[in-house]
Amino acid sequence: MLFTQKSEVDIHEMSPLALAFVGDAVLELLVRARLVGTTRLQPNRLHTVATHYVSAHAQNLELAIIEPMLTDAEAAVLRRGKNASKATVAKHATVQEYRASTGFECLLGWLYLQGHNDRIQELFDALWDGYKPEQPKNN
Repeated sequence: MLFTQKSEVDIHEMSPLALAFVGDAVLELLVRARLVGTTRLQPNRLHTVATHYVSAHAQNLELAIIEPMLTDAEAAVLRRGKNASKATVAKHATVQEYRASTGFECLLGWLYLQGHNDRIQELFDALWDGYKPEQPKNN
């Protein structure tokens, strides 16, 4: 992955929402890099297609693909993220989808901050292969 930084805060003491904050960026970067590497879309179209992968609705579906692959520790982090309370709710997602997406982002943030980049890539490859939103046109 890109950047590594030694954290002054124990990862077990971090808020699940803080982990989700990092995980959101991790997923966004992975999706953008994969789209740029596999399509010839223009930037405005790239953004539109990327949103089909990073929305709460999409993350809920992606999570269903990778959930059977999770270790017990990863599943515990996922649950912790799903149970985190947020003050807001997504405009275009159900409460269940929003909680699942927060859990998914929490998991990615947790993995990233521990330096488990190979595991992130393994899970991302599985969701990329298994989740097929509207197929982009190469224009």
